[in-house]
Amino acid sequence: MNVLLGISGSIAAYKAADLARLFIKRGDSVVCCTTPNALNFVTPLTLESLTGNAVYRDEFALDHARGVEHIGLAKWCDIFIIAPATASLIAKLAHGIADNPVATLYLACRAPILLAPAMNTAMLEHRATQRNLATLRADGVTIIEPACGLLACNDIGKGKLAEVSDIFAAALRLTHPARQQYAGKKVLITAGPTRERIDPVRYLSNFSSGKMGFALARAFANRGADVTLIAGPVALATPFGVKRIDVESASEMANAVFAHALRSDIIIKAAAVADYRPALAAQQKCKKGTTQALHTIELTENIDILHTLCQQKQAGQYIVGFAAETENLLEHAQQKLQRKGADMIVANQVGGSAAVFGSDQNAISLVTSTGVIATAAGSKDDVAETIAEQIHICLTLHPNK
Repeated sequence: MNVLLGISGSIAAYKAADLARLFIKRGDSVVCCTTPNALNFVTPLTLESLTGNAVYRDEFALDHARGVEHIGLAKWCDIFIIAPATASLIAKLAHGIADNPVATLYLACRAPILLAPAMNTAMLEHRATQRNLATLRADGVTIIEPACGLLACNDIGKGKLAEVSDIFAAALRLTHPARQQYAGKKVLITAGPTRERIDPVRYLSNFSSGKMGFALARAFANRGADVTLIAGPVALATPFGVKRIDVESASEMANAVFAHALRSDIIIKAAAVADYRPALAAQQKCKKGTTQALHTIELTENIDILHTLCQQKQAGQYIVGFAAETENLLEHAQQKLQRKGADMIVANQVGGSAAVFGSDQNAISLVTSTGVIATAAGSKDDVAETIAEQIHICLTLHPNK
């Protein structure tokens, strides 16, 4: 993919280098263009060393390969990302004022445009800026909202440049060849462990990190789905464009799942939900040598969320479960598929040398009623893409499933 990266005069300009690096790591070609003020914050040498391409900073320059440079670059790129975009640049873009390289390229470009504002909260909230942003949206520009936090001026509020990873994800979503694959579909995904309280300081849980479920949320969002992610207690950033609901216990997860299940087209149960919980959680910390000591904990069974979903399955709904097994992987996965009544089971080996929990890597087999339909190994993001693709194939082959 050919990425044109526009940078304007914000303190956040240094983050453009990190954004460029993400595309380069993916194998994309990146050319940076700057406003004059951007060069007060980031040097052409930095950007050229990183991308291997000259920085476009003179709208009157000629390029022998592309002719008139701003026209050549506009035709060359697959996406034009402007990050950071200051209030001044946003105003110029909204009114077609082409007095700097970035604004000139904007007028010449017909590729998708992604703009990430960065400025003081008062400037962002000013009616003039909001009018300009509304104009750009009406013109087809995709705006990625700035984040809240401590600003360069030491104010706290909305105006920080969005996370580089979110800008990257938004760009892939705009340019992904299968970005409309799940357009109009509502996808419900669970991720992470649950915690079942013993007392105010202790709980029963497992080693799930939630990374696989979050990777699935990214994959489906990038393919156009409306994704709701129900997450157990994990320390992971919410994928761009995904609605997140945080829960702690199995019962909280069940309540959240059932509240959204009826209006979901696809449900993927990637969470490692505790099978049991303490029958009675102590209100005070259990201490040694007391009647509330932890020698014996009476357990009671949690609701089987996947089985219940399958029993209440709606017409046209597709339900996927996960099977984390330490032995006889495919045999146990096939048994789980039949026992639960799911449409697909994602089977992965855990324990021993298969360090799936907490890892960024995974190896899976996809099991349906016809047997193993696919396998995948690699990063959890790559595995998630395979799962999303295979579900699409299954739905295409069996649209009334």
